[in-house]
Amino acid sequence: MKVSREQMGENRRRILHEASRLFRDRGFAAVTVADVMKAAGQTHGGFYGHFASKDDLIAATVADTLAGEGSTMTDIEAWTDAYLSPLHRENPEQGCPMASLAGLMRHQTPEARAAMARGLNAHLSRFAQELPGDDDADRRRSAIGRWAAMVGAVVLARAVDDTALSDELLRETRAWIGTTQPDELNHQDEDARI
Repeated sequence: MKVSREQMGENRRRILHEASRLFRDRGFAAVTVADVMKAAGQTHGGFYGHFASKDDLIAATVADTLAGEGSTMTDIEAWTDAYLSPLHRENPEQGCPMASLAGLMRHQTPEARAAMARGLNAHLSRFAQELPGDDDADRRRSAIGRWAAMVGAVVLARAVDDTALSDELLRETRAWIGTTQPDELNHQDEDARI
């Protein structure tokens, strides 16, 4: 039985969605093609109608998952609070792909790493646009610093088995971001060079 283009597109979207969820939850190595196809309600044999290999799936999943990352950050403070929350920490399969996958990317193909770079760059550009100020370079610098702190805090909060420390990492990063403005970052850089 031949499948329509629309159905093929829907099947591919479902595969990418499930691969993203599984990769964020368990990592690339722990997830098999069979796991992804089963979660997507597809047969293992159908995989090769969409992707040439698992590496191809990983690159496509990273690109697809990051395409809309951060597109809902109209209220930057509320978005930051939600990002640095226990709910986000405890649900990696539904959360930020960068916090779940960035540490694993160095072992991936150049195509997957390029997809991560494109997604990260686009996200930083969107993030910078939402920050106050008139100087594009200052806003970009602030976006990079804030984003690195946020992702790092979530990674570390997930890495420890001490709930109090994990909560402190999230809380104190929120507080630091709320009080550290781009001018303060510039002065810290100057102080570090002295």
